[in-house]
Amino acid sequence: MAPIVQSSQPWVEKYRPKQVKDVAHQDEVVRVLTNTLETGSCPHMLFYGPPGTGKTTTALAIAHQLFGPELYKSRVLELNASDDRGINVVRTKIKDFAAVAVSTNQRKSGYPCPPYKIIVLDEADSMTEDAQNALRRTMETHSKVTRFFFICNYISRIIEPLASRCAKFRFKPLSEEIMSSRILYICREEGLNLDSEALSTLSSISQGDLRRAITYLQSAARLFGSSISSKDLISVSGVIPTEVVQAFLATCKSGNFDSANKEVNDFIAEGYPVSQFLTQLFEAIVEADDISDEQKARISKKLGEADKCLVDGADEYLQLLDVASNTIRACCNMPEGFSFDG
Repeated sequence: MAPIVQSSQPWVEKYRPKQVKDVAHQDEVVRVLTNTLETGSCPHMLFYGPPGTGKTTTALAIAHQLFGPELYKSRVLELNASDDRGINVVRTKIKDFAAVAVSTNQRKSGYPCPPYKIIVLDEADSMTEDAQNALRRTMETHSKVTRFFFICNYISRIIEPLASRCAKFRFKPLSEEIMSSRILYICREEGLNLDSEALSTLSSISQGDLRRAITYLQSAARLFGSSISSKDLISVSGVIPTEVVQAFLATCKSGNFDSANKEVNDFIAEGYPVSQFLTQLFEAIVEADDISDEQKARISKKLGEADKCLVDGADEYLQLLDVASNTIRACCNMPEGFSFDG
């Protein structure tokens, strides 16, 4: 039974760094936290930055290195704030855990074991403002026996009174070189063959998110075996084929609304995600040499509005058709108030 468990394990977990020093491309963060491990002195911490850059990995690694396997469960409380996001969680689960004192016996089995507990709040930017405000008092009252690690993508969604109580660590998007190095290591460990084109494609579609890259790689390996091509990676990633994006843009440049409407209908029929398409369309428009800066600005404004409408639950077909019509207007230099019915 052991091999089955091993093969079904997500590679994201299998290859997650277990120590702070192994976290890639976050040199400043690693340097500061290594000092924390040596002294045992730890402030409240706020880790922020894009997804898949090592925030949760770093928080869990430092907690494991401080307490070791014996004390970890009793000293560390892990919560995903997107699930446990309300004020009642703060008043019960967090407050009860934070209030309990711990023994001051230093070092156990070679681990520092400082005299405090750690509460890890992943996706803290999903917490309601009321819940964040309720945390302020808990942090002050129990600061002697509890440290908080906040993990978020958007630091602007953390209220200032909480952010100001923490040491802030910004995680940078991973460079293509760092991602490629890690992906090639996993390929060697798993016996995969990934050519240079596929490696470049994987870095491109992952956009600095190593977790996403590893997930795509594992999905492709399960579907296509040990030899993985660029096309295989695109098919499992949900990325829209480049030719689809270019065909849509070419139709809009032609100024023919009926053709653009047909492109939109065909796109929706294929079941592609429109939000992903808007991202790729934006990149294609920015890189286009035959579209002026003014035209790019007009189209980009509409793409932003459409993306916001989709987040709010708007109809995908209508939003994409609106994008198409506005792209036609911009590419054909029609005025802002121009109507296709004359």
